[in-house]
Amino acid sequence: MFEDRTGQKLPPVSFRTRRNHEWLEVTTDEIFKGKTVIVFSLPGAFTPTCSSTHVPRFNQLTPAFKKHGVDEVICISVNDAFVMNEWKAGQNAENLTFLPDGNGHFTDGMGMLVDKEDLGFGKRSWRYSMLVKDGVVDKMFIEPNQPGDPFEVSDADTMLAYIAPNAKKPEDVTIFTREGCEYCVRAKGLLRDAGLEFEELVLNRDYTEATVRAVSGMSTVPQVFINGDLIGGSESLEAHLKQAKAA
Repeated sequence: MFEDRTGQKLPPVSFRTRRNHEWLEVTTDEIFKGKTVIVFSLPGAFTPTCSSTHVPRFNQLTPAFKKHGVDEVICISVNDAFVMNEWKAGQNAENLTFLPDGNGHFTDGMGMLVDKEDLGFGKRSWRYSMLVKDGVVDKMFIEPNQPGDPFEVSDADTMLAYIAPNAKKPEDVTIFTREGCEYCVRAKGLLRDAGLEFEELVLNRDYTEATVRAVSGMSTVPQVFINGDLIGGSESLEAHLKQAKAA
């Protein structure tokens, strides 16, 4: 079993990282002293669960964390600075800080260094997350000690539920558009005015007409989806937002 270190101070280590093409040593004191920080640690950069779920959701929920007193959200992995920086860029994870624990000193100090030689990974971190206040662990969510790579409790939603049980989560919004479409411009403006972040998919760059027909049943754009529901074009979106505001 892994030790729950709630109430304990973080191990004093230095992270060797790179900023603006220069090497930089950053200590745990510099990162955590006087701040409230979320840390989530995972087995490896560019690996499936880490890239498809763990990092993206923490990145998406970081604004909500910050509304409830969190100063910074940090992703730690036993990878070097070059790998971590490239991974952050590839994930478009601008809300997060990526820290390389290349030698595993921090992870070992937390009692979370595990042997993954069977996968060719060497020593890596067990998956966990924690809330740290002024360098002291306030709460840990450690994945169960079982074979494989369990992902049950260290996710961003579990952490948000602990910090702010009644916090409103951001809506998942996607809009299908095409270049030069005035109705698409209007729909994006409506979403921005409503304070809704969205992912835009552009015709013939990100998808074909066949795709928008397959998912919406229509070939016209824009087509807006919110939390998996088809809202429709700009007029339907305007009506939906008015209804939501009045509710």
